[in-house]
Amino acid sequence: MARARGADPVSLVRETISAFGGLRHEPAGIVLAARRIVERHPTAGPLWWLCSHVLGATDPFSALERCNDEIKSDTTLKTLQDAVPQDAVVCVVGWPTATLNALASRSDLKIFIVESNGDGDAAVDRLQSMDVDATLIQHENLSQTISQSDVVIIEALATGAHDVLCAGGSHATAALAYCEQKQVWLVTTCGTRLPEALWSGMVANIFSTGDESEISQSAVDVVPVSLFTQIISPNGRSQDASLPLTAECPPTTELLRRSAM
Repeated sequence: MARARGADPVSLVRETISAFGGLRHEPAGIVLAARRIVERHPTAGPLWWLCSHVLGATDPFSALERCNDEIKSDTTLKTLQDAVPQDAVVCVVGWPTATLNALASRSDLKIFIVESNGDGDAAVDRLQSMDVDATLIQHENLSQTISQSDVVIIEALATGAHDVLCAGGSHATAALAYCEQKQVWLVTTCGTRLPEALWSGMVANIFSTGDESEISQSAVDVVPVSLFTQIISPNGRSQDASLPLTAECPPTTELLRRSAM
């Protein structure tokens, strides 16, 4: 389900893999290109994952092929699609691309979409055009919505070991659902789980108070993993949120250096 604005992470990764492939005759340009990519996409975990693998590999082009294979073979969407109970009422935040791609074909579901930075309204319009029972929820109606939901699903933009970067409004939604003892699921697709060095660099950049901050702080939330009752990932389903999330790429700190523009 293509986003109304911007590109989804998987599409960005595929486009970037293709662009990197064009540097075979100029491999020295890979480092600068990778730094510029993460600077321009400060919240796109899978792009950071890809660039980290490329810079950390002795053969960056073989790394590109491996990353492409991993993205293609990611089973997270199928796992999520099968995990949601029949006739469930589901609550999500904004436009969680992977989650909606997984659930759009489930005609038995009712989906509440909490507004986030204008994405919720667009997502509802797109789902309704596909004959999906989708309703836009404003934050003032969040409590009532959570009480009516069977499961709240939060999709990660990126994660560290113990915290998750998500769409703005996700923290309040997850916390309220947790307090009401609802099922709160975290979806971490391929490439979202970063090592601590990259995670810390990403968060520091996003929440910088200086003029160089790349994104509005209200556009995203950092949510503790402890609020989730289940984690859905390429490894399947896990109900143990007490364990740290395992990084999917090396801690290539070279990626954190600012590029010369």
